[in-house]
Amino acid sequence: MFDFKGKVVAITGASSGLGKQMAEGFAKCGANLVIMARRLERLEASAKEWSEKYGVKVLPVACDITNAESIANAVAKTKETFGHCEVIINNAGGERGTGTPLVDFKKEDWDFTIGLDLTSVFEVTKAFAGYMKENIEAGNQKFGRVINISSIYGIVGNLAIPTIAYHATKGAVVNFTKGAAAELAKAGITVNAICPGYFYTELTTETLNTEYFQEFANRTVPMGRYGNEGELNSAAIFLAAEESSYVTGQIIAIDGGYTCI
Repeated sequence: MFDFKGKVVAITGASSGLGKQMAEGFAKCGANLVIMARRLERLEASAKEWSEKYGVKVLPVACDITNAESIANAVAKTKETFGHCEVIINNAGGERGTGTPLVDFKKEDWDFTIGLDLTSVFEVTKAFAGYMKENIEAGNQKFGRVINISSIYGIVGNLAIPTIAYHATKGAVVNFTKGAAAELAKAGITVNAICPGYFYTELTTETLNTEYFQEFANRTVPMGRYGNEGELNSAAIFLAAEESSYVTGQIIAIDGGYTCI
């Protein structure tokens, strides 16, 4: 079970943080990888390391997820290199305006966050799911998996820091996941979402290390700590697996219990 040998897993935002961690997790399971981000040199370093360490093929692709042409190029390179793709993980994202109250929030920060965290999920899913559907119909692959990385802030509000655009986009990703799951089910493609809690990444480390936020997490996260490196991987591997063919439209929070209280 959960053997990914011969399967292709594509991940956006794979140059660092949770995306890089998930990519290596799949490499350990024998998956070939398409790793995408803007920082090609980081991807190339990971590709070299993982191909030597795990004996898998890793294709690094410079990709701007806010640019449809760049996404199409990533699909074309995937097709040229592997001829199929079983899994796409929409992990890349970011935000502007965090810490700014709703009533003072700037329209340009709202538009930036909507484009990076929501529109990109639509564009990447459209491109890769379309490619999967063609392959399934042609008999070139058996199944397809779309995994969207949302956030606990896509499920609930928060009292720690104002970040209204991030809440809006991540909440939209949750329901985009359900709508896409319903549409793509009969094509043999499942669509699910993971909502991480507080994990260290390049975007979060400075905030998480403050005394204020550490006190907040100790008080609001039942496990009393942040997520450790690799603790998101098992959920992604489960949702991506061929054996998980009856799991679709589901939203899984990996948050140390934050959203259960």
